[in-house]
Amino acid sequence: MQVFVTGGTGLIGAAVVRELLDHGHAVLGLARSGSSEAALRRAGAETVRGGLADLDVLRGAAGKVDGVIHLAFSNDFSSPEALAAGVAEEGAALAAMGEELVGSDRPLVTVSGTPWVPGRASTEADPLPTDGPVGGRSRSVMAALALAERGVRSAAVRLPRTVHNQGDGGFAGLLTQIARQSGVSGYPGDGTQRWPAVHALDAAVLFRLGLENAPAGTAWHAVADEGDAVRDIATVIGRRLNLPVHSVPQETYGPLGPIFAADQPSSSTHTRQTLNWQPRHPSLLADLENIRG
Repeated sequence: MQVFVTGGTGLIGAAVVRELLDHGHAVLGLARSGSSEAALRRAGAETVRGGLADLDVLRGAAGKVDGVIHLAFSNDFSSPEALAAGVAEEGAALAAMGEELVGSDRPLVTVSGTPWVPGRASTEADPLPTDGPVGGRSRSVMAALALAERGVRSAAVRLPRTVHNQGDGGFAGLLTQIARQSGVSGYPGDGTQRWPAVHALDAAVLFRLGLENAPAGTAWHAVADEGDAVRDIATVIGRRLNLPVHSVPQETYGPLGPIFAADQPSSSTHTRQTLNWQPRHPSLLADLENIRG
């Protein structure tokens, strides 16, 4: 099928585009810049120029393909206001593409984070949290899944806190970035809180499986590592960068501080059993060994 992909040049998106092309699908990628357009074309995709704010472009692309995978996000975490603006922009974009697919039975695969449940690993049956700094993203995903009642084969792939490749990506990548800037490999609290993780190449497989096979209105967990202690993550980063490792104030991480400090392991048992998804690439702690000082 021909698939419209937003965010197709990011860490996850590039892997998804490659996965789709390698399995016989055609890709139409949203390109917000000349460099993005060139990267998509080198990969073998067709392109349409625009960004998430260009709702007419999104509607037009969604209207002429066989399915949509939405991955794009502003990724501006510099302030609560910037994060809120990115959440609102994404919500409008997802709603526009979803409306274009109503009544078509075509797939719309979107993305969210895994939820967190006190005292246990979250599962695919757990609802997404709708409060906090990224609660608006959860509401947008829930609205997309509700389109199942209007003839859209909508599905959500829930990504863990770190999607990694070659030692970079996700929350662990942010820890590495902050460590380079501050000279300390830090972690909030006592560091015993757990973050789930997945390799980007394994996550890409799940996006393809969701596109091809997921029933309407369903959610899936792209979780390979159920939960690594943040202190263990910071320890590997510190060793690779030759930096001291210790606890730092939660405020170090700006609007993401409360999320960074939360214990949030997650399970993918249902996803593995139902969609026959089997992660095969390195774990987070092993992949962090690729960090270079």
